[in-house]
Amino acid sequence: MVQPAKALPVDLLASQVDGETFTLPTGTRIFRQGEPVNAIYGLRKGIVELIDKSGERVCYRPGELFSYLDIVWRGGAFRMDALARTPVEVVKLGRLSFLNLLHNHPTLAVLLIAQQHRRLREQRSSGSYCY
Repeated sequence: MVQPAKALPVDLLASQVDGETFTLPTGTRIFRQGEPVNAIYGLRKGIVELIDKSGERVCYRPGELFSYLDIVWRGGAFRMDALARTPVEVVKLGRLSFLNLLHNHPTLAVLLIAQQHRRLREQRSSGSYCY
């Protein structure tokens, strides 16, 4: 029996009525540290790099969501800059819509925890978040 493909978290964002998909060229700043957190982002294509004020870097790949920690923990502002390191296709979903999505699809929280777990394991094995 063939298993149906699992929907990625980015697919859940894109399926929302108010989800916005857009493409950006290499080098585009998606958001800046200190700007108000008003949305969560998912990556469909390309690589996005988040850089904190100390210069630490974290890269995100297709299928991954970024900025969700800023949304969920109510910091009020982005903690990092987000830059397109390659041409990217990004899905953006407003904060309230994302929180409603989590309420309606609680397994999304498990997928986000799994994403973070994979990221930590990769960092331990490679010594870096960016590839």
